[in-house]
Amino acid sequence: MTPSSPFPSPLPSPALAAPFTQGLAARVLRYQRCTSCGTAQTLARYACQHCGAPSLDWHEAQGTGRVQAVTVVGRAPSDSFRALVPYTLVLVQLDEGPRLMAHAQPGVQIGQRVQAGFFVHDQTTLVRFSPQPG
Repeated sequence: MTPSSPFPSPLPSPALAAPFTQGLAARVLRYQRCTSCGTAQTLARYACQHCGAPSLDWHEAQGTGRVQAVTVVGRAPSDSFRALVPYTLVLVQLDEGPRLMAHAQPGVQIGQRVQAGFFVHDQTTLVRFSPQPG
């Protein structure tokens, strides 16, 4: 909880998300997999979103997957993203199972196979998907 809100933050704590964010800085996509039921998830959590078990291990993803949804952002959510407008966001089903929302090259389409790449914006490494060759 934050001092100004009676509700817990919907975002993972920096320590909980550290394996993911450190992976981005190293240009590696990481996800959690439950050791009890095998469910994979990209949002860092203390327990499995499927079975509730607290036994989660971090794994490296290949960075490939299929686009499930696409949107073009025409209005920046904050001043720091204003320079990127317009930009494309996608929801990608990674080959390992979990879904990840990230940036994408313009023109990426639903159903298309994509490969993760990385770029630095405002001193933070972000994911940008592009069409997979072949």
